[in-house]
Amino acid sequence: MLFQIKQISTTPSESNLTKITPSSPSPPPPPPPLTMSLLSLSLLLLLLPLISSQPPPFPFSTSYLIDCGGLNNFTSDLNRTWLSDRFYTGGAPGLVSEPHNFPQPQERTLRFFPPNSYGKKNCYSLPSLPSGRYYLRTFTVYDNYDSKLRSPSFDVSVEGTLVFSWRSPWPETVAKDGAYSDLFAFVKDGVADVCFYSIATDPPVIASLELVQVDPLSYDSSSTGSDLVLVNYGRFTCGSNTFGPGFSNDVDPFGRVWQSDAASRNANSKVRVLSTTNVIANAGRPSNYFPMRLYQTAVTTESRAGGGIIEYFLNVDTRLDYLIWFHFAEIDPMVVEAGQRVFDVYVDGLNVRRIDVYKEVGAFSAFDWHYVVEKLNTTSLSVKFVSVVGPPLISGLENYAMVPLDFSTVPSQVAAMRALKDSLRIPDRMGWNGDPCAPSTWDAWEGVTCHPNPDGSGSLVVTQLDLGSQGLKGYISDQISLLSNLVSLNLSSNSLRGNLPLGMGQKSLVRLDLSNNQLSGAIPDSLGSSSLQLALLNNNELEGQVPEKLYSVGVHGGVIDLSSNRGLCGVPTMPACPFFWENKGISTGGKVAIGLSCVVVLILLVLMVYICCIRRGRNDYDFALPQDLTSIAAKRNRYQRQKSLMLLELETQHSNGFPATMSPL
Repeated sequence: MLFQIKQISTTPSESNLTKITPSSPSPPPPPPPLTMSLLSLSLLLLLLPLISSQPPPFPFSTSYLIDCGGLNNFTSDLNRTWLSDRFYTGGAPGLVSEPHNFPQPQERTLRFFPPNSYGKKNCYSLPSLPSGRYYLRTFTVYDNYDSKLRSPSFDVSVEGTLVFSWRSPWPETVAKDGAYSDLFAFVKDGVADVCFYSIATDPPVIASLELVQVDPLSYDSSSTGSDLVLVNYGRFTCGSNTFGPGFSNDVDPFGRVWQSDAASRNANSKVRVLSTTNVIANAGRPSNYFPMRLYQTAVTTESRAGGGIIEYFLNVDTRLDYLIWFHFAEIDPMVVEAGQRVFDVYVDGLNVRRIDVYKEVGAFSAFDWHYVVEKLNTTSLSVKFVSVVGPPLISGLENYAMVPLDFSTVPSQVAAMRALKDSLRIPDRMGWNGDPCAPSTWDAWEGVTCHPNPDGSGSLVVTQLDLGSQGLKGYISDQISLLSNLVSLNLSSNSLRGNLPLGMGQKSLVRLDLSNNQLSGAIPDSLGSSSLQLALLNNNELEGQVPEKLYSVGVHGGVIDLSSNRGLCGVPTMPACPFFWENKGISTGGKVAIGLSCVVVLILLVLMVYICCIRRGRNDYDFALPQDLTSIAAKRNRYQRQKSLMLLELETQHSNGFPATMSPL
């Protein structure tokens, strides 16, 4: 890790452009029209190189400058607008012990995070960011703000990736005067998380935080990719004093600060400084927007005839790759053609390139080149410029550790955990801030266990929540169903209320302990679809029918406890469920009866529709008996009338004394 010691300068720098002042006491007489046109054309030709060398405007505008621990917005002496402290998850404001030693207001205040009050993990979460690449710079200082004479140990992560590690005791000058650290990282979800993790019981500290949007294609991201954090291990201007936003009034669109190279240059390298006020072509161009001042100074060897070596020792850590960015400009007016200055570049003893700046871009023009060093096994990296023809020259040098992004939690599960943080009313002391599982080198949120995603995607998933006896007084958010890899859930012995979410029965769930709360309502059927081997729901206010599959957990060798609930029913050892549950619903028998009734009513309705509409429409007349039945009925009626007449005739004869001649049928 690079400690960039503060070197504040509030003195405005000299103008980069020479001024031309007319010396004639009175204006000359106006020239003829043709002469005026020739003069205008000549002036235009003279100004054309200057006009063409102007860089395009910087197209990105999102930035935050946060005075950590500060109470009011302000504008600094260097015309930078700072915001009062905001976007933090916890902590308390503090003040350095000797504010008069710090010329800038944002360096005098700080925010610290006591782990016993705010947990081991705290964050600044900067919202509403366009997706893209950002430059982030922090200022960290101790200066005995707590009167304990002991600098703290803590880690810092950006976007879930460990980037800085502070270990006590700090170097004396750093502890007293503070240090700047910076990096480049991509933000893809609209929120930049800068998190601090306490080592042992030490409170992390932060004095200021700067975030500036930069070109997403900067530093060759098209080749290196967006899954890297570039951590600054040295950004040097050769032959100049430290400059940049916050250190001088020189402009760098990215907000970068350029340190003097003197401290990192080999003492045996005898150099002289070159400088110019001429305009440097190609400076300030996309996508890196390097400032012109960087190329207006350079160092070269003392011997003008040639020969000599310029060597730098760069701080590095083992097992990381490093991106080294070289800056050149031929600003010596004595070099007027290619081949007059040629030199080799050696990195870690390996000759990696031969450079002829004039041949590449000509005079007074910026030339950049970068090189990647892989898998270093030392803590110091040698970079040398060795003469081939004429003395070597260098204008600037940058060294970045290429830190791969750490695994992060699946986004849907991050959303679920944040919803649970709100619904369960997780106290600040538990430190539920930032990514629940990342960085992987830190402990996850208190009470949370994470594992790599089984699908092999390189993400992290939540597998266990152990939050028993934490004094929680909220409810269980229904977004818990998004924790699709949850194996164990323990929320016992709290004061949780409300119903059990319908989606709680994840297939992965094996152990469930919700005992000793005030949970109410019915047990969702989804719990019977999980792989539960332990289900403790006792001492709640649950009611209604127990799902048979859930109760079968005990039958198949698992453990289930449903005792001391207000109205559970429908399984052995419990009363039968009434037809209707008061204010709760209907039992299974009631549901079956109502279902059958509905089926019967539906059938009758269909039959009536068929009779009244379908058949009537098909025959187009009122219902009547078929023709055959009508003829049979008519014959039967005639027979009955004939029989009646014969019986009447017999009765008449009998009454008159005549013998009967026929036997009745």
